[in-house]
Amino acid sequence: MSCQEEEKKVSFLTDDEGNLSSMRMMSFIALLAAIGLAAAPFIGSSEGDPMHVFYFFLAAFAPKALQKIAEKK
Repeated sequence: MSCQEEEKKVSFLTDDEGNLSSMRMMSFIALLAAIGLAAAPFIGSSEGDPMHVFYFFLAAFAPKALQKIAEKK
């Protein structure tokens, strides 16, 4: 093996350097929760509150957008 570092694979839940991104993982989990809450009334579960779906969608997308703005130089 050479002295060079192994190249990390860039995927959906990693940043551009190949490191796992907890921000992306938390956003993805919030998105799945919003989809689940939106689908609950259709599969016969209790009646869902539309505001809960909105809050989870907001939690899924707002932090990543704010992070992009905060990291701009």
